[in-house]
Amino acid sequence: MVSGAPALAAARTPAPSPVEVIPGQGTATPALVTGIREAVTAKAGPADAARAHLARQEGRYRIADPDHNLTPVRTLRQDGTETVRLQQRYRGVEVLGGQYVVRMENKDGKRVVTGTSGRYFTGLRTAVRAQVGEQTAVRRAVAAVAGQLGGRTLGPKDVPPRPGRPTPAAAALSGTARGLVVLPRGSGVLTQHITVHGRNPVTGEPVLREVYIDARAGFPVLQYSGIQTFAGPAAPGTATARNARQDTRRATGDPVTTGSGVKYDGQTVELGVELDPARKEYLLRDRRRMADTSKNVIATWDARGKDVAEANGKWPAGIREFGSPTPEFGKDATESGAVDAHWAAAQVYDYYRSVHKRDSLDGQGMTINSLVGVTDFGGSYVNAFWDGTKMVYGGGDKEYRTLSAGLDVVGHEMTHGVVENSAGLVYAGQSGALNEALADYFGAAIRTNTYGIAMDDPDAGLLGGSLCRTKSPRQCAFRDLGDGRTTSKSFLGVSFATDNGGVHLNSTIFSGALWDMRKDLGPTLADKIVYRALTRYMTPLDGFTEGRNAVLAAARELKISARALRAVERDFNAHGIVPNWELALGVDSDRLLDKVNTNDSTVGAGGGYWAAAKSNDDGSEPYSVWAGHSDGTGATRLLSPNDGRYHVDPATDGKTVAWAAYGPDGVDVLSRPLSGGPVRKLYSTTGTVTHVRVSDIAVVFEVADPFGGRHVGYVRTGEKKAAFVDDARPEQSTSLPSVSGYRIAYARAYPEGDSYRYGTEVLDLRSGTRTLMSQLGTPAEIGQTGINHQNVFWLVPDGQGQGRTVVRRAALDGTAPVDFARDKAAEAGYAFDLTVSESAVTVNSQVPDQGYHNETMAKLWQFTTDGAPRGRMSCNRGEQLSGVAVSGRQVVWLDGTTGWTDLVTRTRPAGNCG
Repeated sequence: MVSGAPALAAARTPAPSPVEVIPGQGTATPALVTGIREAVTAKAGPADAARAHLARQEGRYRIADPDHNLTPVRTLRQDGTETVRLQQRYRGVEVLGGQYVVRMENKDGKRVVTGTSGRYFTGLRTAVRAQVGEQTAVRRAVAAVAGQLGGRTLGPKDVPPRPGRPTPAAAALSGTARGLVVLPRGSGVLTQHITVHGRNPVTGEPVLREVYIDARAGFPVLQYSGIQTFAGPAAPGTATARNARQDTRRATGDPVTTGSGVKYDGQTVELGVELDPARKEYLLRDRRRMADTSKNVIATWDARGKDVAEANGKWPAGIREFGSPTPEFGKDATESGAVDAHWAAAQVYDYYRSVHKRDSLDGQGMTINSLVGVTDFGGSYVNAFWDGTKMVYGGGDKEYRTLSAGLDVVGHEMTHGVVENSAGLVYAGQSGALNEALADYFGAAIRTNTYGIAMDDPDAGLLGGSLCRTKSPRQCAFRDLGDGRTTSKSFLGVSFATDNGGVHLNSTIFSGALWDMRKDLGPTLADKIVYRALTRYMTPLDGFTEGRNAVLAAARELKISARALRAVERDFNAHGIVPNWELALGVDSDRLLDKVNTNDSTVGAGGGYWAAAKSNDDGSEPYSVWAGHSDGTGATRLLSPNDGRYHVDPATDGKTVAWAAYGPDGVDVLSRPLSGGPVRKLYSTTGTVTHVRVSDIAVVFEVADPFGGRHVGYVRTGEKKAAFVDDARPEQSTSLPSVSGYRIAYARAYPEGDSYRYGTEVLDLRSGTRTLMSQLGTPAEIGQTGINHQNVFWLVPDGQGQGRTVVRRAALDGTAPVDFARDKAAEAGYAFDLTVSESAVTVNSQVPDQGYHNETMAKLWQFTTDGAPRGRMSCNRGEQLSGVAVSGRQVVWLDGTTGWTDLVTRTRPAGNCG
């Protein structure tokens, strides 16, 4: 038995609760309805009965024609109840996250609806005919992912192996069209859903991104990773793509056998094995557990020597189930993690079946496959993931054992499978954090139940504490559900490019509340409440507030005592999960523009003005470019035309604003005077445009062609034709431009013998002179450049590895190169972006840390132009991106602290934020 606190649950059962209707946000359909008992036609199947109920109560649900607009997803039948999940379609097109749930009792052939919940979007009005075809959408999606992954530097990934051939970056990624999807923003955004997969052009890590391209203008309005890993954002990811591998072969002879093996902790455990006469070996194949249902198996496979990319949403060629000449598996199976993986998968299966009456991860007896021992390019892979059909475990390294050695890790990954086959929580933002929280909760719950760990044990809530070879559990653990410190005040607002919007960063806010509830109510009752909330109430786009409502509704449905219910409410309150909790997040910066609602767009500033792209309040409109005074006074001005295109990446010098406009046929570089006047087209391309910059002499930009080549272009004031600093030659690559007056600085890759060198160059537009900056050593790549009237600045690797960089400065004539010292601002030594004024250099820096916390998020650090550190630009929590200098020490940036992305500014650094 596991200790707990069942006394709370044993108190007097309260009277039945009255009907409760919680309104939905941005829709007329309720988010949650409980306390009803309404009969429904019993002759139809459960999905038809559910839709009939919604149609009969149209005044309550505001769902017109449910038979046409809702299609069945799955039905969970349990203990005389039926939970029907229905997917919303708008004019025949699937709505992302639009799912409604109907809960019914079915006894003696009579159905009674007891409640409903979910997201059905009643305000959709968008057209459903795409103006951007799949081929264009795939190209734009691949370019967007490549730019997000590899656009921060110019290096080997950006140069062709020989002239005229695609670059490695372009060849590393490919896209697959998944069809049209409506994003439920305001009146709806029709998109082409593209899955981009391949390898990260910088790190080589496997990539799988879900990208949604606006089907009218071709701009990527949403992208997030399909990663569902245990360790978090610093590790390679996994696909959620389907894998049809279901090995249910039957061996001849005596196939079903009990074997044994030794786990990493030295314990000898029973294993389900099977004799395979063809191999004359016993295999890690457990057929007993599902023998009375689907007759599928729990199998563990030897994937040692296989790269993680081969197992990422795919089935690696040539792998076999672990085998042994006897039923007693030996040292090899132990050290590979196979014994732990096989035993743990069986424990997780048993938990869900015995406690929750769920047959395997999909509830219908699916095969459970575990692949053990994958590597990362032949090196260590310290992570684990669920890829939609199987678990994959890395082989570990000198400090970490294979992650299958943690029962909580195996429980975590397999619970991702349960979530995918129930609520389907989208793995991004708050819904993704909720997904991770549930995986952590059940992983820890299964471990404490199996090993008999008391809930008041201080290490009970540790995740991954058993994985280290030398460190203590507390030193080793990746997360602690019982730390009592993670509340909504700890929330880190980040973009989807970082940890999928904070799925690991913010998960313990919710899982901590659930763990406290487990302490208060006892394991048995708490687990039943959380499982019921997941499988019967939650839907794909739920966040923390909806998750709280789901747990409370499930608790009431189980008729727990009033005292116990108050305890659950207190646990959520203690972690700050209350309605409108996001409004309490404070900042130390001045807001210039709130809720910009844009994706993949930077900002500009100069001459006392800022420029930024903004959508409307619900994010449904194409982006427009706005500008205003950097001191926050006066009204904002709309600069771009309202023509259905996406106007992004604006820059300004205080006189002119320039930007890129994405439409179905290509991308234009546009400009317009701040004082008004006609919009001027400067350049058009079928590629992508980034890094727009402007001075009183020229508009500068970077173009990535369809083959992945990168080239810096410019248009002089008063001229009509664009020129390129490298003449856009295929054997040349230039990128990451900056401009000051008539000088353009940029990173350059130039042939030298049979290879390339990487440097920083300045083009003088008056004389046409090109000056290559002197370097200290031979840089492996060049990062963002900056230039003012006295110096050129750029980022380069510091030569020590681990992602550290230095800010290098040279005179305009290329002489006197020097690197900034970082002894007083070590965190700034991981810079990936910079911006300069005449008196200050500001860098965007992010410290790599598998644990990820506020201090390791992207922050802004400022130096004098001589390299003296001034400290953090702002002490805001969350992510700070796209910093750009106005003048002096003032910087404008995009800040995610409030849970939204706001355009903010400070006129001087805040210090060290210690």
